[in-house]
Order: sequence, then structure tokens, then C-alpha cells
Amino acid sequence: MKPFVPLFLFAFALAAVAQEPQWATFEGTADKPGSGKTVVLVSGDEEYRSEEILTQLGKILAAHHGFTCHVLYAIDPATGEIDPCITTNIPGLEKLNDADVAVMFLRFRDLPDAQMKPIDDYLKSGKPILGIRTSTHAFNIPRGKTYSHYSFNYDDQGGPWQQGFGRLVLGETWIDHHGIHGKEATRGVAVPEQKTHKIIQGCEDMYGPTDVYTVRLPLPEGCVPLVLGEVLTGMNATDPPVRGRKNNPKMPIAWTKPYQIPNGNKGKAFTSTMGSAEDFSSEGFRRLLVNAVYWLADLEDRIPPRNLVDIVGIYEPLPMGFAKHKKGVKP
Repeated sequence: MKPFVPLFLFAFALAAVAQEPQWATFEGTADKPGSGKTVVLVSGDEEYRSEEILTQLGKILAAHHGFTCHVLYAIDPATGEIDPCITTNIPGLEKLNDADVAVMFLRFRDLPDAQMKPIDDYLKSGKPILGIRTSTHAFNIPRGKTYSHYSFNYDDQGGPWQQGFGRLVLGETWIDHHGIHGKEATRGVAVPEQKTHKIIQGCEDMYGPTDVYTVRLPLPEGCVPLVLGEVLTGMNATDPPVRGRKNNPKMPIAWTKPYQIPNGNKGKAFTSTMGSAEDFSSEGFRRLLVNAVYWLADLEDRIPPRNLVDIVGIYEPLPMGFAKHKKGVKP
């Protein structure tokens, strides 16, 4: 026989969970370029440990560059634990109301209207956004719901929301793996014509075990490719590139894009299809994302030749893989 648990005790337990902090905040240091500006980093993917990379990115932006950072997570409402397999709950999205820059690393989320509205309001305001890896297919919201047009495969009959948020805002939706997932890693190579661009300043070494994503060429009008993805023959940074069509032409893996959603103001976006917690171990890739935040925050004239991106504290990223996140962790 199962032990009897009084209803009031169960309700008390849920109330206690609800009162726990449901996001992490890193206060910006003073007298830094980002002092006085707020970055909201929104994680929620089952495969690439977005909860780890965005936590460390938030620490770097706060400690080294002065940005106050709020890192949001997919939370199991019953336990208060971070669980990226929960696709329907990311508390704290109202913090976007006061954000200067939004960073998103999401995959196939189906958030309730109350959590989607701050995202929609943010994009209508035309504020800048940085999308990482699976954010090209950030949402998978069934037809008939208020924000179903955000879905990665939305059919807008050729209208502005064709293929959803990814295509309209970031420049692409989910297409396919270009490199072999788990067997062919990525080396980031600067587009020759863009080597002086502020975002890729000091980003000579960009490597990650994630594979190159397929994108349709050319990218939408206004997109400026900055980094190309060289498909490697193996999973090591020293492996040679694959010969043949996979690297001829190389797929863009990082670009800028102007965006404007219907009834909204014009804004700017930066997208990187490279990105996992392991990729973030690459100093060049860390610098790419930090420089992009500066650029989005209109601080590009403050980007030094080699922006400081040293790891803050301990960073031991888990490997990519579905539902292999660290269990029992709370914000």
C-alpha cells in the first residue's frame, strides 16, 4: 500500500518549488563597456547543453564585460529543476521587457501564450537578437494556437512568416545536417571579404565537434555571411577537411541579418549554427559570440583586437546527446 500524502502537504511542496529562483542572474561589473546594459539568455534544447553554454556565456559577459545577465532555463514545474526535455515552460521571459540584447538557444519549444508574448513583444520592438545552433528551429507550436506562426515549418502561403521565426528573424529554418552528425566536426573559417568585420576580430581559431548545418544559398536578402563551416574528416581540431561537395561551396555558419516582423520595428540579428557546450571550449568561438553581443548592443567601437573571453570559474561541458543533461540541477 502506498503511503498517504495529505493534499495540503503536496500543495505546500509545489508552493516551495515555485518560490525558488527559476533563473540565474549575474550582475555586471562596473566600468566595463557593457555596464548598464542587460542581456537575457534563453536556453532550452535537449541535445547541445544550451543550459551550460549560456550560463558560462552569461558569466563571461558579466565578469569581464560589465553586462548584467539573466539566464533562463527550461524548468520542470514539479521539481524546480532544469530539464531541457520540458518543452513547455521557460520562466522569466518577462525579463525581455528590459533587455538590451536577447540571446536564444532553443529547440522545438511549444511555450504557452503568456511566455510567448514577451518574445513577440521583444521582436516587435526591433531590439537585437543572437540565435545559436538549433534556434533556427526554436519553436514547434501546433496549428490553431496564438503563436503557431513561429513554428519552424509554418506554412504562411508565401507570406512573411513562411517557415516561422527561424527564417524570418534569423535567416534560416531547419534544413538538414551538412556534415555527418557525430563523425564530422567543424572548423570555422572567416569569409575573406569580411576579415576586418568587428564580430570576427580575434577569432582565428574556431573549432567545434558539432557538424555543419545545411543552409540554402544565397541566404535571405540583407544577410552578411561572416564565417564558413569547413567540414572535417573526423572529430578532432587537427583533422583535415573533407574533399568534394561538402566543402565546395562551404556553408555559412555565422552571419548578420536585418529583421522586421509584421507590425514591428526594424532590428538586427546575429546567427551561428555552430554551437554546443563543447564548441564553447574553443576560444575563437567564445570570442565570436562575445563580439556579436557587443555588435548587437551598438558597442562595436569598443571591441578590442582580442576581446577577453577567459572561462569564469569551472567549465566542464557535457557531450552532446539527447536527454544527457546533468540531472538534479536548479538555477
